[in-house]
Amino acid sequence: MMLSDYDRYLFAEGTHHRAYEKLGAHLQEQGGILGTHFAVWAPNAHSVSVIGDFNGWKAGSHPLKQQGVSGVWEDFVPRVKQGALYKYFIVSDVNHYHIEKSDPYAFASEMRPRTASVVWNLSDYQWGDAQWMTGRVKQNALDAPLSIYEVHLGSWMRVPEEGSRWLTYREMAPKLSNYVHQMGFTHVEFLPVMEHPFDGSWGYQTVGYFAPTSRFGSPQDFMFLIDSLHQKGIGVILDWVPSHFPNDPHGLSFFDGTYLYEHADPRKGYHPDWGSSIFNYGRDEVRSFLISSALFWLDKYHVDGLRVDAVASLLYLDYSRKEGEWIPNMYGGRENLEAVTFLRQMNERIYGEYPNVITIAEESTAWPMVSRPTYMGGLGFGIKWDMGWMHDTLVYITKDPVFRKYHHNQLTFRMLYAFTENFVLPLSHDEVTHGKGSLLDKMPGDLWQKFANLRLLFGYMYTQPGKKLLFMGGEFGQWWEWNHETSIQWHLLEYPSHKGLQRWVRDLNALYRSERTLHQSDFDPSGFEWVDCNDADQSVLSFIRKGKAAGETFLIVCNFTPVPRHNYRVGVPQHGHWKEILNSDAHVYGGSGQGNFGGIIAAATPCHHRPYSVNLTLPPLGIVILNLGNSLDTFSGIL
Repeated sequence: MMLSDYDRYLFAEGTHHRAYEKLGAHLQEQGGILGTHFAVWAPNAHSVSVIGDFNGWKAGSHPLKQQGVSGVWEDFVPRVKQGALYKYFIVSDVNHYHIEKSDPYAFASEMRPRTASVVWNLSDYQWGDAQWMTGRVKQNALDAPLSIYEVHLGSWMRVPEEGSRWLTYREMAPKLSNYVHQMGFTHVEFLPVMEHPFDGSWGYQTVGYFAPTSRFGSPQDFMFLIDSLHQKGIGVILDWVPSHFPNDPHGLSFFDGTYLYEHADPRKGYHPDWGSSIFNYGRDEVRSFLISSALFWLDKYHVDGLRVDAVASLLYLDYSRKEGEWIPNMYGGRENLEAVTFLRQMNERIYGEYPNVITIAEESTAWPMVSRPTYMGGLGFGIKWDMGWMHDTLVYITKDPVFRKYHHNQLTFRMLYAFTENFVLPLSHDEVTHGKGSLLDKMPGDLWQKFANLRLLFGYMYTQPGKKLLFMGGEFGQWWEWNHETSIQWHLLEYPSHKGLQRWVRDLNALYRSERTLHQSDFDPSGFEWVDCNDADQSVLSFIRKGKAAGETFLIVCNFTPVPRHNYRVGVPQHGHWKEILNSDAHVYGGSGQGNFGGIIAAATPCHHRPYSVNLTLPPLGIVILNLGNSLDTFSGIL
C-alpha cells in the first residue's frame, strides 16, 4: 500500500484522483502480521508520528518516514486493527508548532465532540443495487424526469419516545426509501453527510472529506441507506463543499505549521461570510485531494451525483468582499482562474470515469456556460440551480394578489434566459430558514388562500421547463421554519388541508414522470411556447409544453388571484377535446372544486394568434393542466 514513485508524481502534479487509495489509513498484512499503513501529506513538518488508543496517545511511539520530496509521511504500524482510534502528531520548525490532527483522508471519525479518526475497512459491504447501477444511465439523463427531494438527515424524522433522538442510517433506510417512492420523487439529495464538528452548520463546515458522519452510524450503515434507495429506484445526490472548510484545530487549517490547504493571504484564504478557510485551488496537491474526494463518493458509495455548494464563491475573487479586500487575478480581473481550472478538471474527471452521474452547480450569478461542456468553454457541470427563478417567483407569490399585476414581469422574465443553461428549479432549505419562514407561512391571505397559493406555486414549478427540487416538509405544508434540531412536522398530515397538499405533490410527480412532454424538453426551447404572458391585469399566465412527437401538447393556465375567472378564452393549436388532467382546486387537494368538468372541446374561434380556442373556468389561486387526451402515455389524472 506504500506510495510508489508514480503515485507521488501524480499527487504532486494534481492528477492523482484516487489518492484515497494510498493516503490515509489502510488495513493490510506485512510479513504475516496484520496492521495498518498510514500516510499523510505534511511537507513542512519536522516530524510526524501516529498516536492512538493502541499506543496510549504517546507522541513519537510510531514515527512516520518522509519518502522523497513529495511531502508524504508514511509507514506500516503492526497490530493496529479495525476500529482503532488515531491522529497524527505533527511537529514543525515554524514557530515551534506541534499539534494533533485528524486524518484528512480518514474513512471514519469519532462522534463529535471527539475528533479522532478511525481505522476502517470499506470493502466488506455487499451491495444489492446492481440493477440500479446498470440502468441509471436512463434515470440520470438530461432528458429524463428529475424530481429531487432534499433531505437533512438529522431532522427528517426523529424518535420522540427516546428524547427526540436521530434515526440511524439503517433505521432511516426503509422509512425514507418507502416515502420517497410513494411520493414519486426520482432522487434524494442529502445535505452534506461528510463529517463535521458543528450540528448547526448542517454539514457545510466539512472536516472529513472521505468520512460520512458518525452521528447516524458506520460507513457501511450509510452504504445500506444508499443501497435501500437504489433498490427502490431512487437516485442519491450528495451535497459537497469544496468552497471552504472550518478552522477547527484538528482539521485541515494550518495543517503542518503552514497554510497548506488554504491561502496564506486572508484576501484569498479567508471567507468573510462563514468565517472559514478557502482552499488554495492553485496548489496541485489540494486539487488531488478535492477531486479524489469527489470521485470517492461515486466510487465507494455508489452515489449518482454531487451538488457542488457555493460555486459563485469559488468563481469570484471579490465574492462578499469590499474594494481593497481582494487580490485581482494576473490579468487584473475578478475571476478566480485557479478555481475555474479546478472545476473544469473536476467535471472532466467525474464525467470521464462516471458518465452516468450528474454534477449540479449551486451558482447564483450570470457566469456563462456553467452547465456547458469544457470543450465549449463551459465549466462542465450537468445542471445548474436557477436561483433567479427561485428569487423572482418567491418575491411574486408572497405578495398580496391585489398587487401582483404590478410585478407580472417577475414571472415572465425567466423565459429570456431559461435555456441558456440546464436549470433545476430549487425550493431548497435556504428558503425556509434564518427567519424566512416556511413556504406555507410565506403565502399571503387566510388559511385557505395560503394552501391554494402553495399548490399553485408547486404546479407552476412542475410545469415550467427545468428539473425540480423541493426541501423536505414543503410537500405537506410544514408551518414551522425548518429547525435542524427537531423533526419536520409529520403530525400535520392528520389534517385534510396538509394531506391534500401532499397528494397534490404526489400527483404532480406522477404526471411529470409519466409524461415525457413535461420532462423530455426541459432544456430545449422548442418544448415551450407562451400562449399569453401579458395578462398582467388579471394575473393570468398561459403556456404550452410540447413534446417531440405530433400531438404531445399540454396547455397550462395559472390564475394568481383569488377571483374565479369564468369564460376565460385561451388559444390552442389544435381542435379536439382538451382533457383537464390536473386542477389544483379539486376537492381532493383541499380546493373549492371549480374547474372544467374534466375537459372542454376546442372551438374554431381564433384567439392568441391561434386557430382554435377553449373557453375555460379558471379556479381561484389555481392552475389547470389540460391535454389533447390522445397523447397521454400512462397518467390518467384523478378528475
